Amino acid sequence: MNFSGIYREEHFYERIKTTWAEVQGIPGTNCYCDDEAAEVLRDKIREFPVKGIHFIDSGNYHYMSRIWLEKMNRPFRLLVFDNHTDMQLPAFGGILSCGGWISAALEELPLLKEVLLCGPDEEAFCQVPEELKGRVRFLSREKLKAGQMEAGQPDAGRKRGVQDFFAEIPADMPVYLSIDKDILCPEDACTAWSQGDMRRRELLEYLEIVLEKLESMGQQLAGVDICGECSPDEGNSDVNDASNRALLEFFRNRKG
Repeated sequence: MNFSGIYREEHFYERIKTTWAEVQGIPGTNCYCDDEAAEVLRDKIREFPVKGIHFIDSGNYHYMSRIWLEKMNRPFRLLVFDNHTDMQLPAFGGILSCGGWISAALEELPLLKEVLLCGPDEEAFCQVPEELKGRVRFLSREKLKAGQMEAGQPDAGRKRGVQDFFAEIPADMPVYLSIDKDILCPEDACTAWSQGDMRRRELLEYLEIVLEKLESMGQQLAGVDICGECSPDEGNSDVNDASNRALLEFFRNRKG
């Protein structure tokens, strides 16, 4: 999805059959998505199935996940890797935003049964409305970092605890996956928002656990979207290009 033009500076998709959704310059789409813009965006992706790998530009447009999820036609879970909760209540009206799209999905999509949220710090999650917390399984930035610190140590219990979070995801219904690269450390991503501590290799390790669990139970990912690009005018798109390539190759090498 070409919102900003940043993908023209990257190369991860070359030599792969790719379809572009040209959405650059649509009014009412930057960070917040008004009703008129949402209808234009729905029309832009109308012909595309939810199953696929959707690159949706910077985190400013992460609300596109909420719009893609409208295409789900059976009960599902949503697994999100993000350095932020994206569960803020709207500052005005009921407008869809990059900072509140998960809340909107939980409130408005009856087929969404549970969210698995990995990455935000515990303080941020404490600010999530209580009525939404009951439908969210949460793995905090602090627990992820503790597991990272234990890696390679004689007692790797904390790392196993992090791995268990992903291994214990139920496989009784499809899982839609949304990744914001701001969960990654600056060595592995350059984004428009504050970033976490996770290394790219760790993200791929956790994704491997999830997909192996789903495949063992005869399930597949219902769809994938990836955001977290930098602005075309600032930042290092090369590091994002490398992470996008690694993620794309990871998913393309999986069966189904």
